[in-house]
Amino acid sequence: MAKKAMIEREKKRQRLVEKYASKRAELKEIANDESKPMEERFKARLKLAKLPRNSSATRLHNRCQLTGRPHAYYRKLKVSRIALRELGSAGQIPGMVKSSW
Repeated sequence: MAKKAMIEREKKRQRLVEKYASKRAELKEIANDESKPMEERFKARLKLAKLPRNSSATRLHNRCQLTGRPHAYYRKLKVSRIALRELGSAGQIPGMVKSSW
């Protein structure tokens, strides 16, 4: 089980990303528009830099919804490999059986 603080930090980042997504997209569009004057683009970059770092989507990290584990995460199922194995062994996932030979 991951530390509660890490899981909460990730949730906080998710909220910030959702909150600033539209503003960040607007500023990026202005900053990358070649037809706009250089001063306006520069001001947009400065405003973008003033936004909280954690509001950037690249700072998010996928975590298992059951355990909070950040590594070996299956995107399709939103769980880690360990949680997936336990669920499969318990018969919680249809069509999945633990292999043994």
